[in-house]
Amino acid sequence: MLMVMDRRLESFASIRAALTLPVGPIQYIVSWPAQTIARLKTVLSTQDDLIQENLKLRSEQLLLHSQLQRLIAIESENNYLKALMKSSHQLKSKTLIAELLAVASEPYVNQVIVDKGTHDGVYVGQPVLDASGVMGQVMQAGLLTSRVILINDPHSGIAVQNARNGMRTIAMGDGYANKIRLMYMPKTADVHVGDLFVTSGLGDQYPEGYPVGTVVSVNNDPTKQFADVHLQPSAHLDSSRQVLLVWYQKHA
Repeated sequence: MLMVMDRRLESFASIRAALTLPVGPIQYIVSWPAQTIARLKTVLSTQDDLIQENLKLRSEQLLLHSQLQRLIAIESENNYLKALMKSSHQLKSKTLIAELLAVASEPYVNQVIVDKGTHDGVYVGQPVLDASGVMGQVMQAGLLTSRVILINDPHSGIAVQNARNGMRTIAMGDGYANKIRLMYMPKTADVHVGDLFVTSGLGDQYPEGYPVGTVVSVNNDPTKQFADVHLQPSAHLDSSRQVLLVWYQKHA
């Protein structure tokens, strides 16, 4: 009867509107779980998207950081090569840049292998420098590679002089301390911490005036005949990757 009255009587519209009031809360209660689940799905989906986006951004950040480190390394290497080329321009002799291939692993042995040999004109006794000072000299020359003995090797010796007062002496490698030691230095010798010793040019081995090392300790032990003087090498013996081969004097 209500359906017929609703269909035929226009005045029944107000009654129908009044009847919907108690039904509204029931509809809200019935629809609330579905709406809550829909909102929860949206929240979870958004959170998952944020997590994935965060992981992607972190991966990109790590990649960019690694690329930045590589660029810094390349820039550092370029700066070193520029300094090495600047050093080569200061020498009037023929020069050639070589790269280290290997480092000797024996205890108290300071030698390296470079990627140049007799095919490139390398000869035994050839001076080897870096951008900061004397590295050593070639002790064995193969066709494609050569072995270089560094100045801090116990079997290495080099004629040096004090840049401050011109005093000449011989410097030998100290494999235990990884430094250079001045030989037969009188206790009364005018040598002080901070003095720079350079190549003297004697012995036809190294160009004159190239930095060898700086005095870091002077010990006048009363039980020893000579003073114990140690130098810190000017060259970066432990970190240089590129070196400079020099054709000096009769080999130029």
